[in-house]
Amino acid sequence: MVFGYKGVEKSGRLEVRAFSEEQEALVIKSWNSMKKNAGELGLKFFLRVFEIAPSAKKLFSFLRDSDVPLEQNPKLKPHAMSVFVMTCESAVQLRKAGKVTVRESNLKELGANHLKYGVAGEHFEVTKFALLETIKEAVPEMWSPEMKSAWGEAYDQLVAAIMKEMKPLSQVS
Repeated sequence: MVFGYKGVEKSGRLEVRAFSEEQEALVIKSWNSMKKNAGELGLKFFLRVFEIAPSAKKLFSFLRDSDVPLEQNPKLKPHAMSVFVMTCESAVQLRKAGKVTVRESNLKELGANHLKYGVAGEHFEVTKFALLETIKEAVPEMWSPEMKSAWGEAYDQLVAAIMKEMKPLSQVS
């Protein structure tokens, strides 16, 4: 499978880049500051995604036929928080683990689900932009080009790992 995402080479192999101690420190410091507001930040993150790409709402069964405003949808906030926390916690442990790991799920499931729901490379780019903007707004006093680079790298590695697993579960060995 060929992906147009920069975290993955055209052949579909992962492009592994080192996550430095400095990047790790920036990610940990900012995540520690954001953690207490994860629910609110997760919702802001998803609302930003839908603001940039309104058609992305169609990827979520619980939003497709809902007349409820997004911020009041009872399923959006828990989903948004779990994605935000998973993304941030994956970033925090990246250097220590030496690879992408996720709690509460596994990469094979995440890949299969993203494939099943029709998530494509451009969706990951929109999500990355929304994530970085959300973090920038959450910790403006810490934000710097280095922090943006650290979070961007951690996100790229998570996405590359998910995309590597984007095949139906029945094909997963």
